[in-house]
Amino acid sequence: MGAAYFWSNGETKFAPVVLLCETQEVNTQQTSTRTSTPTGWLDRTFHITERGSTIGQELRGGLVTFFSMVYILVLNPLILSGPDSTGAFLGGGNEPNVAAIAAGTALVAGIMTILMGAVANFPLALAAGLGLNSIIAYTVVQLPGMTWADGMGIIVIEGIVIVLLVITGLREAIFRAVPQVLRTAISVGIGLFIALVGLVNAGIVSSGEGTPLVFGVNGSISTWPLVVFIFGLFLAIALLARRVKGAILWSIVISTVLAVVVEAVGKVGGWGLTEPKLTGSPINIPEFSTLGEFSIVGPFQKLGVLAVAVLAFSVMLADFFDTMGTMVAVASEGDLLDDDGNPPRTQAILLVDSVGAIAGGMGGVSSNTSFVESATGVGEGARTGLSAIFTGILFLASTFLAPLFAVVPSQAAAPALVVVGFMMMQQVVDIDWEDLSVAIPAFITIIFMPFGYSITVGIGVGFIAYAFMQTVIGKAKNVHPLMWITAGLFVIYFLMDPITRALGIA
Repeated sequence: MGAAYFWSNGETKFAPVVLLCETQEVNTQQTSTRTSTPTGWLDRTFHITERGSTIGQELRGGLVTFFSMVYILVLNPLILSGPDSTGAFLGGGNEPNVAAIAAGTALVAGIMTILMGAVANFPLALAAGLGLNSIIAYTVVQLPGMTWADGMGIIVIEGIVIVLLVITGLREAIFRAVPQVLRTAISVGIGLFIALVGLVNAGIVSSGEGTPLVFGVNGSISTWPLVVFIFGLFLAIALLARRVKGAILWSIVISTVLAVVVEAVGKVGGWGLTEPKLTGSPINIPEFSTLGEFSIVGPFQKLGVLAVAVLAFSVMLADFFDTMGTMVAVASEGDLLDDDGNPPRTQAILLVDSVGAIAGGMGGVSSNTSFVESATGVGEGARTGLSAIFTGILFLASTFLAPLFAVVPSQAAAPALVVVGFMMMQQVVDIDWEDLSVAIPAFITIIFMPFGYSITVGIGVGFIAYAFMQTVIGKAKNVHPLMWITAGLFVIYFLMDPITRALGIA
């Protein structure tokens, strides 16, 4: 989700076959496939055969990624649909312009995801980042005099800064300074995080009375949407165990059909953001009135340089490290990490992601960032940028076909997130749990992602804990200088609320 969202490349972690068995046989087949001779322009351009994939796998993976992310076309407009401090709405008009925000969200996501596939040749999709859009909607544009254009200007500013960090090599240098054990922990933590996201999106886990979370409705499966989720989850598990090609996609499609039938017959409701029914035409003409609704000068005029710097830093740090974790997780799931634990074409991946922040701000739909839901497509077999291009095309098509894609309820797509969370979780065995100096920071990284409901929080707390533990055992000098700087920045990040209140901008 962006929100987003990151491993060792041991042989037993090859995503398409992770579930039950015959690891040696599968790895032999994988090696054989990768040494096959590429055929066709697409194959040679995207290194499809070289990475152990096929065009069919790439298209399936792109489709699954899209269905796992399509909720953003509903959720982003809901978050950005309120008035700013002046009472104006994003996209213009006297009421929330949900259609325009949805169209802009799909357009920018489509363009940036296609760019990721074409430039970086990596199976990673981008869209408006959750968390980042909330900062803009509920904090930045609510400051006195701030408009939606000013809020999007903050996004453009932080995007420019991140692009400069990529061009200078600093962003990649920070990534490479992170110890392998923390990279593995980030991946495992993200696995738990996206599994929890799936459970929450489906409604199978929710806040309860007297407890932070509760299973189902007061501990019971008492609604049809929950039944559809349970059906989809066990269907996905069964298909994966039987090694059925397209298992995750089949689970989404069949569960959606079941949901449509259930809603049509019983009018049960309770599906959340999207209901499995089609009302009216499946095609609509998009309105792009949010495009260009940004101002770089406005924030400085209304808040001053210091306040803008603090706000941009807050947004930038979340954007910066969410992507790092997502990139590693997706690459690890696809067995694409090199011997040093680095994804292919890291610089290109980071550059496209950074440009996504600028594009999102200029498009008036908040920063676009890499989505950890891309791992669902990798779990379906995607290994190259071709899958990202297909996902991007689907996003572009959804500017016209949004009603059709909105038929897929969260309960049908959420099982994919839970299953991929399992795949990521398997890497926990690569952490040396006997060495407390690394095991404790790894554990803290893992637990704070789902329990803090933030990838950035998990990474930040983990970095701080790692620097602390190395100091405790007398090995502070072994911590890379960039890790110390980053840990220090995270300390500031976690104190951002009192800092902003002290500056009078909260």
